[in-house]
Amino acid sequence: MRYHDVRIGLVAHALHHGTACFEGIRAYWSARTEQLFLLQPAPHYERLRQSARLMRMSLAPTRDELVELTLELLRRNDLREDAYVRPILFKSGEVITPAMDHIAETFAIYATPYGKHAEATNGIRCMVSSWRRISDQAVPPRAKITGAYINSCLIKSEAVQNGFDEAISLTMDGHVSEGSVANLFMLRGGKFVTPPITDDILEGVTRGLLMRMIRDEFGLETEERSIDRSELYGCDELLLCGTGAELLPVVELDRRPIGDGRVGRLSGRLRECYLAAARGESARYADWTIPVWPSAA
Repeated sequence: MRYHDVRIGLVAHALHHGTACFEGIRAYWSARTEQLFLLQPAPHYERLRQSARLMRMSLAPTRDELVELTLELLRRNDLREDAYVRPILFKSGEVITPAMDHIAETFAIYATPYGKHAEATNGIRCMVSSWRRISDQAVPPRAKITGAYINSCLIKSEAVQNGFDEAISLTMDGHVSEGSVANLFMLRGGKFVTPPITDDILEGVTRGLLMRMIRDEFGLETEERSIDRSELYGCDELLLCGTGAELLPVVELDRRPIGDGRVGRLSGRLRECYLAAARGESARYADWTIPVWPSAA
């Protein structure tokens, strides 16, 4: 179906109550090989199914079928540039009630050209948000639920309005959680540390890839533990990561420099390695991607 032919009712349940779950999947164009590479679609669709389960929704196609549908969509759009794929499962029934059971559902996938989330060559400036990260006791943050993303909107908007690029949110009990739409890693005392899944983070696909890359490239294991806000001010390097955000080295937090105020050596190296792997240009991480165009595969 063409985009302008899509019709969604004004009274759709998802529009009024945020009852939808979604994913964001990247595809990267490699000018060197003239190939489009779809990055980690299977883990994203596994997470979508988990989100659907939490929302008492049903995702009929198998994981492999969803991957094939995505490849077909990219080919039909003839995309030969960096792209973003958005699968979404939503309550489309026109019922005015917060209850979710027995309401019609619709599943769709769309793809669009998409470049950088942010300019990160020289790093980004962050603040600690006054808005707290949603708690698992209220809304499950490990599920990508559209209604829950008002939390991200408030966090990001506050940062931009105050002259920063991004913000870092804290849990209700004051531990570091994540950025507005990105997981967090810090380098402190020669060790990478990231908040555990119990600190209300999204279980990020890119987060998992970076933990592997940190081990492969630097021979370091990543410690998963709670992080205090004050630890960030004294860390050596800090970065945010996500499928959409990619890798964003943080050079300033709350107007305090991180390290020497420049992109950290290991953060910069990780960013280079990650983008090379995403574009299918790294033999070590060839299993991360699927080539879209059969002729080049």
